[in-house]
Amino acid sequence: MTRTTKPDNVLTLKKALEIAEVNRFAIGSFSPRYTPMIAAVLQGAQKSGSPAIVQISHKELIRYGITPAEFADEFYERLNTDHITVPVVLHLDHTKEPGPIQEAIEAGFTSVMIDASEKSLEDNIAISREVAEYAHAKGVSVEAELGMIGTTDFVETDKDEELYTDPEEAAYFVRQTGVDALAVSCGTAHGVYMVKQPKVDYERLRAIRTLTPVHLVLHGGSGVPADMVQKAVKLPDGGVSKVNIATDLELALLDALNRKERMTNKECLRLSPAQLALGREAVAETVVEKIRHVLNSEGQGHHF
Repeated sequence: MTRTTKPDNVLTLKKALEIAEVNRFAIGSFSPRYTPMIAAVLQGAQKSGSPAIVQISHKELIRYGITPAEFADEFYERLNTDHITVPVVLHLDHTKEPGPIQEAIEAGFTSVMIDASEKSLEDNIAISREVAEYAHAKGVSVEAELGMIGTTDFVETDKDEELYTDPEEAAYFVRQTGVDALAVSCGTAHGVYMVKQPKVDYERLRAIRTLTPVHLVLHGGSGVPADMVQKAVKLPDGGVSKVNIATDLELALLDALNRKERMTNKECLRLSPAQLALGREAVAETVVEKIRHVLNSEGQGHHF
């Protein structure tokens, strides 16, 4: 069923990032991965007075056994029951096909990401343009990816290969597609850094930002030192406005429960009330820590 009415504090990604960029902070795009942890992300943002993006990737939906409607329903339910008033965005991350994007928009997501970065440049442009036209007609923002962001855990993406984003190609890509935000490959990776350490290519970010006005997204924010992220956010003339954080939240949850292995969403739902409370507290604390010490977004909700 289409969710036609949304609370006033639920924004599109485009609107949220416009404000973040002007005021030189980044918005955390937090992936709770389990529906019971959506509440923890929202509570952490509310406690911090910070805007937040609640996201899940298509691959995460499959791995954890969740539908877009289930994720969206829990998001909107928690906004209401937990009296969340800070600005929020509901975002579908890495998605390679139009089907799940249409399903997410129908469920009430206000932002989607099409990731055709493994295709040729022209194919990526064609697919991303098609998604942008469809989503914009529904009042939904679109993020795309250019270059290839590596991974260490294969939860969000399939390949560990990294191909840095070319600034000239980025300018051409944005002109041709009309997307609202662009995930760029500049030295970070999805997952936990075990051997290779993150090293952000600030000159590349600067060049991309100079050539295109689109909002930039840093994927693989878990494990990246705070000073690296802050420098990327505060680049002259605008830097990164959205930082994705997923793995750190799951690690906080599992550590709190003394678990080493991931759960399915159904397993998480079967946790005792005491375990759920413990897990939510750990996730919310991680969200607050990222907001305060990495994103510079604490108290920034008043700009909206």
